[in-house]
Amino acid sequence: PLPSYDEVLVCSPDTGEEEVELLVRRALSLGSQDQKIYCLLGADKLVYKVSKQLESHFFRLVQSSSISNYRFLIFCNAKADNSYVITAFDAYKVTFPDCSKTEIQTYLKTQLQVPSGTAPVAQAFEEPHQQNVKFVFSERAGMGE
Repeated sequence: PLPSYDEVLVCSPDTGEEEVELLVRRALSLGSQDQKIYCLLGADKLVYKVSKQLESHFFRLVQSSSISNYRFLIFCNAKADNSYVITAFDAYKVTFPDCSKTEIQTYLKTQLQVPSGTAPVAQAFEEPHQQNVKFVFSERAGMGE
């Protein structure tokens, strides 16, 4: 399954140390193995101080934890070569192939389709393309627009 709201932190220059630490703790705690995928999106936007704390918390918890199969993803802009996060986690870096918009859309349509015979709750997502995930983009999020 895709990550839920409690598993994703969308980073900005205003993202605080505590927010990052909480996500890292969730990802590396004993209960994190229940199919959750923890993600830092746009981690290259973190300020230097928060990036250093991310590195510190991550490596400290990895060394002290008995969990070896955690699911923690850090997404960065490949062009943000001045980001401390990219440097600190360089050994873990995976480069994704360059895909066209059509290839991505085709993949998502096949992967995010509502299975047939699902509960009535999922039926709310069936129209118009039988997708079970919707993305809403807003210039003024939280303002009802």
